[in-house]
Amino acid sequence: MNSRLTGVGVGPGDPELVTVKGVNALRAAEVVVVPVMDTGERGRAEATVLHYVPAEKVVRVVFALNERTDRKRRETAWDAAGERVAGLLRERGSVAFATIGDPNVYSTFTYLAQTVGELVPGLVVETVPGITAMQDLAARSGAVLTEGTEPLTLVPVTAGSAVLKEALAGPGTVVAYKFGRRAGEVAEALRETGRLDDAVWGSALGLPEESVRSAAEMDGTPLPYLSTLIAPPRRAGGRGGKL
Repeated sequence: MNSRLTGVGVGPGDPELVTVKGVNALRAAEVVVVPVMDTGERGRAEATVLHYVPAEKVVRVVFALNERTDRKRRETAWDAAGERVAGLLRERGSVAFATIGDPNVYSTFTYLAQTVGELVPGLVVETVPGITAMQDLAARSGAVLTEGTEPLTLVPVTAGSAVLKEALAGPGTVVAYKFGRRAGEVAEALRETGRLDDAVWGSALGLPEESVRSAAEMDGTPLPYLSTLIAPPRRAGGRGGKL
């Protein structure tokens, strides 16, 4: 039988937001891999997984998750992680990889699957969707992501504030991921485009240190790296105005 690698989205941090299918996939796999930074602390994916599978089934694999400048170091870490997961697949046959959010949205799993696929002939790769941070923040803040014909634009602010400004100048709701370190630039972009008052941001969703606030409260102080922003468009015309 072919080896099977399954990327399982485990949501933004609240263990109650893992889907039934996700829990079943974690429990069915022989091994559950969770990514950790080279500093070794427990990440959100690992903390969530441990609500559903025993610790002895979980394997921590180091990824250079916080490496942004040294490409060689990042590539070396990716290769080592791929070799580790490939070895687990050869030994055990089925591996689930737990990732926060969704495995097909800015996920570590994408790069892992590419690397392992080159190392394990006949590898079967599957994904199980997960709740994203923007969905969770919308629910916790009451922000409506889209109405009628509105588009939805998702921007990683690690790509630069210019990309965010361009999106904010367009129509529909804009969601920004990983903007915490550029909170000042983000606040200024919201002011310039008239979107500050209706925007909300959140971090550590579903965790004890959760914060959900109006973007108007941002004072330029850096926020947690994984902060999420929702900036809705101005809506007029009453119910169904954009149908």
